[in-house]
Amino acid sequence: MTRQRMIRPDPGGTVPETAMVMAAGLGKRMRPLTATRPKPLVVVAGKPLIDHVFDRLRAAQVKRAVVNVHYLADALEAHVASQADGIAVAFSDERAALMETGGGLVKARALLGDAPVLVINSDNLWIDGPVDTLRLLASRWDDATMDALLLLVPYARAHNHKGQGDFNLAPDGRITGRRVAGRTAPFVYSGVQIVHPRLIADWPEGPFSTNIFWDRAIAEGRAYGQVHQGLWFDVGTPAAIPRTEAMLADG
Repeated sequence: MTRQRMIRPDPGGTVPETAMVMAAGLGKRMRPLTATRPKPLVVVAGKPLIDHVFDRLRAAQVKRAVVNVHYLADALEAHVASQADGIAVAFSDERAALMETGGGLVKARALLGDAPVLVINSDNLWIDGPVDTLRLLASRWDDATMDALLLLVPYARAHNHKGQGDFNLAPDGRITGRRVAGRTAPFVYSGVQIVHPRLIADWPEGPFSTNIFWDRAIAEGRAYGQVHQGLWFDVGTPAAIPRTEAMLADG
C-alpha cells in the first residue's frame, strides 16, 4: 500500500518579507555552553538554534533578515553569513552596548523598512501544527487593527518553561494585559511576533524591554495574540537541551 503524502492546508495571508532575528543576548542561563560561543550557536537537535530559525524563515519565503549581534559577534556573523542560503542578511551591530529587546528594535529601525516585520528570538525552537506557524500568524494579521501580533503558547504546553505565564487573552484575540506579580497568566510569549514599525516610536534612552511598546499597544487595544497550534520548547538552560531532544525523538 502506498502512503499518501499529507498536503498541509494553506491558511492564506502574506508573511512579511523582512524578519528581525534577536541574537544579541549574553546567554547567561546557558552557561557553561556559552563560555565560548554565543547562545544562538548552541546545538540542539543536530544544529545551532539560529539555524532552526532560518529554516523556518526559508520555509515561509522570508526574503530579508536583520540579525542583531553583541556577544561573540564575529563568530555569529560569520556563521549566519555562511548559512543564510537565499535570505539576504543585514547585521545590527550592538557590540558597543547591548540594547535589550526594545532597544534592539530601535537600533535596527532603519534596516527594517516601513512594512510589518517578523521578530523572532534566535533561541526559539518550535514544531508546526497543522499549518506552517509563520504563515498562520501572517494570516491573522490585520493592519487596520493591530500594531503587534504575538504567537502565544498555553502555559500548560510551554515545555521546559520554568517561569510564570506572560499574557491574558480575550476571546477575540486581544491581549488584555501582562501578568500580575505573584500570579500565573494563561499564555506564554513564544518569542515570535509580527510588529508594525509604527509601534517603534517615543522610546526611552538606552537599553529597554519590548514591554514598553507592548504596553502601549495593549492600552490602545492594538495588541493581539495567536495561539500556537504545535509544540514549543523553552531551550534556555543546558538541562533543557536533552529534555527537548528526547521529546522530539519520541515524536
